[in-house]
Order: sequence, then C-alpha cells, then structure tokens
Amino acid sequence: MKFRTEIEVAPWQQKIEYGDTVVCLGSCFASNIGERLAERKFSVSINPTGILFNPASIASAVERIEAKKLVTTDDVFQSNDRWLSFDFHSSLSGTTLGEAVDVINSQIVSSNDLLKRANYLIITLGTAWVYRLSSSGKVVANCHKQPHSAFRRELLSVGEIVENLERIAACTRAHIVLTVSPIRHLGEGLADNSLSKALLRVAVEEFRKRHAERITYFPSYEIMLDDLRDYRFYGDDLVHPTKMAVDYITERFFEAALSSEAKQKMEEVTKIINATNHRAQNPHSEQHRLFCQKQLEAINRIKDIDLQKEREHFEQMLQINL
Repeated sequence: MKFRTEIEVAPWQQKIEYGDTVVCLGSCFASNIGERLAERKFSVSINPTGILFNPASIASAVERIEAKKLVTTDDVFQSNDRWLSFDFHSSLSGTTLGEAVDVINSQIVSSNDLLKRANYLIITLGTAWVYRLSSSGKVVANCHKQPHSAFRRELLSVGEIVENLERIAACTRAHIVLTVSPIRHLGEGLADNSLSKALLRVAVEEFRKRHAERITYFPSYEIMLDDLRDYRFYGDDLVHPTKMAVDYITERFFEAALSSEAKQKMEEVTKIINATNHRAQNPHSEQHRLFCQKQLEAINRIKDIDLQKEREHFEQMLQINL
C-alpha cells in the first residue's frame, strides 16, 4: 500500500558541479537551499540583497546589481532609529544614513562580481502580491512596517510576472533555476495565497517554455503541498516547513541537480564535516590521534574544495594530542 504521493523530479540536463558558482535569490526558501549548499562547501551566495518575495522586486534588484547602480541618500529613510530602503530587506540597513548607504552599496558591488561569475541563479518566488507606494506607484521589496495607507496592494498578472522574469534573464548568462516557495503567505489570506501561487506557477511554466535550454523548474512547492502534506512537516506557525521538511526537499534537489561526481564529492565532504563536529571522549588517546590523521588524509585527497577550517581543526586536535 502507498500512503504518500511522491513527486517525480526528473534529473537535470545541466548538472551542478563543485567548481560552479551559485547565487540564490528570493524568499527565505532560497536561503534554505543556499545554506545547505554552503554547508556542503559549494561556492554559493545566499540572498546578497536580503530576502525578497515578489518577482518585480527580485527583477529590480538583479538589474541594479548588473548595472552596479548604487543607492544615494535619497533612496533611504529613517524609521524607529534605523535607516532603511524600500528596495531592500531590513537586513541591509544602518543606525545612521551613511551606514545604511554604505551597507547597501557594498552588497551591490560584491554581488555584481558574483552575478558575472554565476553558473547558476536559483530564484525562489514567494508571492505575486505586491505593494506600491501610493505616492509614486513604485513596487517596494519590503514595507518595513510603515502605515498601510502609504501603499496600495496589487496582484501581478501572469504576463507581468513573465515580464519580470525576462528582466532577470537579460541580466545574466547563468542557468536559471526557478522554484515557487512552499511557504504560505497567510498574511494575504488562504484564498489569496492560493491565487498567488497559481499565478506564479503558470508564469514560470510559460517563461520556461520560452527559454527551455537555460531554465529549469524545481517543484519544491509541489513536494511540500502533495508529498509532505501532513502538518507535522510544518513549524508551530503552520506556515514554514520544519527542518525535516527542508532537508527532505533539499535531498530531492540534490538528487536531480548534482552530477555523479559532485554527489560523490559531497558524500566525502559530509563525512569530514561530521567528523569535525564529533567530540572525542579522550582527545589525548592514540585512537583519537589516528582518527585526526585519517581525516587530514581525506582532506588532502579532495581538491578544489575549501576545507581549510576543517584542516585547521584536526591540526589543532593533533597539537592537543601531543
């Protein structure tokens, strides 16, 4: 008997290798995927412009990065002793006007280089709902808890979403991986959240068909909704996936996205990382000395992957063992 409807994820035609540079942008699920790639020592940049939810704001951020268009003092405002920008997440802010501008511009400059080098751009779309400033009509990336009267709420059409995805594609030669966030936006209401996700999914498919050779869709939304449909896979807020759920979705991602060589290297890297986190009962024993030497030999066999932190750990443990 079957008790689950598992989602079939076809292996990608173009596979991620350890030498590739990956940039993750979008909702907090982009951070989830990026963090798990980083944990396994892939070269990855995780939401360099902060968490972004809607396609219009993601497209604007990518265009700004590609053009290296820096913000000015006119682009930030003060709220509750912080200086913020409507174009960026609150993680890119400052206690002074100058600090906020410097923090944001530093990210733009460093992200420009990353975007140029990126082999893969993983984008997670969170919502088709946008908020426009009533004063200018400009779509904001984050309302920063400003009064509701300062904005008007609007639902992007499929055509508008596709247009924003085209803007992103025009800024990079990287292979683009699109996914719809499995995180529900209950603040929009369940009905509006469902409408939003449906529009995103239709738009992504239309966009993928236009650029089939350089666009891949990963069904994280479908895996969460149909495969992991039980509430035990959601956190206490009944919105965000649990660590177990994110780990499961990431495993499915790795199965489809990584080359055979990358999977083998990842297994070796994971063993070393687990060994690094191991706490010896007796760090002065001969057994532990041999264990550390074995890990250093394994690190020496792995080329082109930054395991310096792990190397230093085992070298330090050998010093303790003397």
